[in-house]
Amino acid sequence: MSAAVARPFAALLLVATLLVAALPARAVTLLRDADIEHALAMVAAPVLRGAGLSPSQVKVVMVRDDSLNAFIVDNSTIYIHSGLILKLDTPAQLQAVIAHEAAHITNGHIARRLGNMRNARTATLLGMALAAATGVSTGSGDAAAAIMMGSSASAMNKFMAHTRAEESAADISSIRSMVNAGLDPRGAVEVQEIFRGQELLSAPRQDLYVQTHPLTRDRLRALQGLVAASPGQGAAADPSTVYWFARARAKLAAFLRAPSWTLRRLERLPSKDIAMMAEAVAQHRQSDLRRALRAIDGAIALRPNDPFLRDLKGEILLESRQAGPAVQVYGQARQLAPRNAQILAGLGRAQLAAGQYDAALRTLEEARDRDWRDNRVLRDLAVAYAKTGNTGMASEATAQRYALQGRLHDAGIHANRALGLLPRGSAPYRRAQDVADAAARAEKKR
Repeated sequence: MSAAVARPFAALLLVATLLVAALPARAVTLLRDADIEHALAMVAAPVLRGAGLSPSQVKVVMVRDDSLNAFIVDNSTIYIHSGLILKLDTPAQLQAVIAHEAAHITNGHIARRLGNMRNARTATLLGMALAAATGVSTGSGDAAAAIMMGSSASAMNKFMAHTRAEESAADISSIRSMVNAGLDPRGAVEVQEIFRGQELLSAPRQDLYVQTHPLTRDRLRALQGLVAASPGQGAAADPSTVYWFARARAKLAAFLRAPSWTLRRLERLPSKDIAMMAEAVAQHRQSDLRRALRAIDGAIALRPNDPFLRDLKGEILLESRQAGPAVQVYGQARQLAPRNAQILAGLGRAQLAAGQYDAALRTLEEARDRDWRDNRVLRDLAVAYAKTGNTGMASEATAQRYALQGRLHDAGIHANRALGLLPRGSAPYRRAQDVADAAARAEKKR
């Protein structure tokens, strides 16, 4: 792992540990898809610029969860539940959610909360990942060392929960960001209307968004006043934003809802290529390779320079045990989007399945260097290292993967195995040592 990757890896450890701690009763999964993440980036870009943030520095990532929520745990990533994306009807509503979370970043709410936790020496801190992120953000090894292992759901809920003062400040900033971007701010009120009445429900029945984003009637009235006094109401949505929002929702629904549900609604989708893409997903999930390929080939014919449609075709082929053809199609996608980490990951996975181990290793290392968020890359990378005879690196990659999942006991086992195989003092050795040390501290606190 290069130095450029080591920094984001530390931040991802923070995200992974927080996500694991947040919902212990359920498996928390980041839903990674090149097409959907590109669509979310296109929808988010004007909002982020309106907030004074760089779209290249702040990513929007999905959590696979039917509940309605969105949150941040650092200053570089906005997490949105898949259930919320499917619930929203317009791109303006999704942009309002993004603008609100971006406001928490620009207003320094996360940085302030981390500082308060350090100053208070909270008994239940946020684990190895927080220590790593602290060291990266402050440049102080002492600050990182001061944060001990341990996490709990209650600590995570308190960490994620914004105060009403923060919510009011974020409301003001988010409306300003949308106006700066030339967007219709009414989507912000429409989103809050979805959650009206939630506070009257018992906590187990509330959506997570209400538990972490307190909504009051006074705050809703204030938000309505902000919107009413803002220019830009009724502004026409950008056609490109409308297209990518519809495409993201259609693909997400095709993967998460019953294939029969998707196939019955194809005519309601706004464009032929989106309908054919959704049909391809539904047919693939019904194991009808012939119809799935016919549909995705039809979509590709309509958008021949679209790398994400070829990425989907490669996925369909690979999951249908057509590794050779999948390598070819993923290669075409890579030519169209050579820097996209998710496409690189798919190509590397296909190369691995086709027995092209050296090529797979090179591709997967590049995918990891470009995006460290996908545990599947670390899993595939460990296999590629093992297949090419580098068991030390295979163990180190596996230790990273388990650490990102919050499975520190398993991570420690593989990290210690890697320490016995890797050159002492090398960068992989130091990474394995960090994981082993963190796992040992976690064991002592049990």
